[in-house]
Amino acid sequence: MKILVPATSANLGPGFDCLGLSLGLFNEIEIYKSNVSSLSVSGEGSDNIHLKKNNIFIQIFNEIYQKLSGQKNHFRFIFKNNIPLSRGLGSSSATIVGAIVGAYAMSGFKIEKEKILNEALNYETHPDNIAPAILGGFVCSIVEENKVYSIKKDIDENLRAIIVIPDAIMNTEQSREALPANLSLSDCVFNLSHSSFLTACFLEKKYELLALASKDKLHQMQRMKNLPELFEVQKFALENKALMSTLSGSGSSFFSLVYKENVNFFIQKMTQKFSNFRIECLEFDNKGFEIC
Repeated sequence: MKILVPATSANLGPGFDCLGLSLGLFNEIEIYKSNVSSLSVSGEGSDNIHLKKNNIFIQIFNEIYQKLSGQKNHFRFIFKNNIPLSRGLGSSSATIVGAIVGAYAMSGFKIEKEKILNEALNYETHPDNIAPAILGGFVCSIVEENKVYSIKKDIDENLRAIIVIPDAIMNTEQSREALPANLSLSDCVFNLSHSSFLTACFLEKKYELLALASKDKLHQMQRMKNLPELFEVQKFALENKALMSTLSGSGSSFFSLVYKENVNFFIQKMTQKFSNFRIECLEFDNKGFEIC
């Protein structure tokens, strides 16, 4: 079997741990029954020995497969990683989702997205990345009593994601340590109102209001201080026809939303200004993971 799992961009400014969307960039995983266990990795992280010695995908897959099937079998895993690692594009969530989907499928169980989503919550405690990786599109999620509730909206075909990817990585755990331990009431209200307004903008397709809606006072500034050039990336993007521009997840990548008709102009401007950064134009994914 072959599984495709999309990259994701989470938080989207004020929607800390609850908002995310799915990008048209996919990790590909092939799984075969075998006489011996083996794996191969190509693409992102192929030179990382830890991905082979301590592969999280295989650990999760084996744990769930044995729980579902009651068996211990050997498999060959072939990973083609297209999602950059530790860049805020949901590579960890793609690993978790792919492993769970693979275990369910190889055990002969029906693939139900709600079940996969709640299973994934055991490995990723907030749903901002796992929900769009499973459902596709723009997704707003909450967690109540260890269950995820999500509302999904397909993203228009005339929109594109421009991802600015620095060479520097940002570790999610270390990035969270930079966040303030206490927040003022006014900052909490600011983020609650902007997150709600941003969700309404996507649901009602009021894209012209996203630059306003995507402002944040909770996490972006603290995280961006680790790579100060990101402040200029955001400012320059908004000055050059980006509908919104936000830190992707915990970073270091930056996500900008643009109309399809403005893509060439935007990329030209960004490439000239930030020639040392990798810049990718991606369509959006409205399906979530797929089994081929």
